[in-house]
Amino acid sequence: MPLTGRAALLAALGSVPVGIWDPGWTGILAVNGPLAVACACDFALAAPVRRLVLTRSGDTSARLGETADVTLTVTNPSRRPLRARLRDAWPPSSWQPGTEFEASRHRVTVPPGERRRITTRLRPTRRGDRHADRVTIRSYGPLGLFSRQGAHRVPWTVRVLPPFASRKHLPSKLARLRELDGRTSVLIRGQGTEFDSLRDYVPGDDTRSIDWRATARQTAVAVRTWRPERDRHILLVLDTGRTSAGRVGDAPRLDASMDAALLLAALASRAGDRVDLLAYDRRPRALVQGRTARDVLPSLVNAMATLEPELVETDARGLTAMALRTTPRRSLIVLLTTLDAAPVEEGLLPVLAQLTQRHTVLVASVADPHIAGMATARGNADAVYEAAAAAQAQTERHRTAEQLRRHGVTVVDATPDDLAPALADAYLALKAAGRL
Repeated sequence: MPLTGRAALLAALGSVPVGIWDPGWTGILAVNGPLAVACACDFALAAPVRRLVLTRSGDTSARLGETADVTLTVTNPSRRPLRARLRDAWPPSSWQPGTEFEASRHRVTVPPGERRRITTRLRPTRRGDRHADRVTIRSYGPLGLFSRQGAHRVPWTVRVLPPFASRKHLPSKLARLRELDGRTSVLIRGQGTEFDSLRDYVPGDDTRSIDWRATARQTAVAVRTWRPERDRHILLVLDTGRTSAGRVGDAPRLDASMDAALLLAALASRAGDRVDLLAYDRRPRALVQGRTARDVLPSLVNAMATLEPELVETDARGLTAMALRTTPRRSLIVLLTTLDAAPVEEGLLPVLAQLTQRHTVLVASVADPHIAGMATARGNADAVYEAAAAAQAQTERHRTAEQLRRHGVTVVDATPDDLAPALADAYLALKAAGRL
């Protein structure tokens, strides 16, 4: 059987290795002098690892589900060529499961005095900041018998942003907004509207809109038309307490709430309204204020990227006090939280009057589609018990929502896929009714 590679070299030197070669070893044991000399020479000719100069460049942010390319530049200042295997280590959530080994390991050859670039492609599976770990390099000699190994710290951070999957609903919501904004023939009347123009009365018009002075100056009855006011203030409040950690489908409730908040922020900023963000559980986790229409969405996305649910009960009194300090003038407060009976009845309801007497309040909550599926299940005893439990949970949820509505709160309760468009529709309905 023909010999190749290291086996042929060892046979030529007339030596027998002790044990078998393993890629995890840094060398090989031999039993005679010629092989020891060859190994020593091979080790001496391997490029030194500590003298290498490593720098990074590339992407600093990426949306969840997308890729980020980080380039590592390896400079070899020594007089020996670098033949190496390199591992660019990142946290496990930087790649899809099962792809880390292939994505993080590279082969590199750098001639003396030159540099080479290596690109590591990340595909993160979680939001937040991903920090680069050590770069481990194993430098081999020309015979491949011995190697030098060392590690370098090359700092780099990639911020993984929320995916904003509900962006696809924005064009249809903007079309509805253009109707409300007076760019079509649809004009409305309400306490939060401003005068636009006069037109002739048609049956069905609100008689309160009749302009009697203008009517007296002409032969036809004239009515005022109105358009929604602009430059209103909206405060998005994300509840980051323990209830936001519950998983609905493949993601926590907090992620669905953030997606809905982003769609509403994009829509409201296009409407000329000012949007702020508060994330709170027992203390403020994020606060974004005073951004322009151009900067508000990037600022919100960046602030949400590092938010994680906290396994503590939300302090409803502290949240209310913080919201009131943040919104001194009349505003729309959108609270993205749970509709579970205990947190609402014990936490939110006792302090709700402080919000509703000064502001318009909208509560949005993520519903679990699995509960609806359980409620319709039949066929065996277990399915019937599950259906009864699901029906009871839905009844309690509806009762909690009715309690909030009796306090003048608008309630949106929808599944993760439907929450964002439903919240946008509720905002447009409030705007159409002149309640902003």
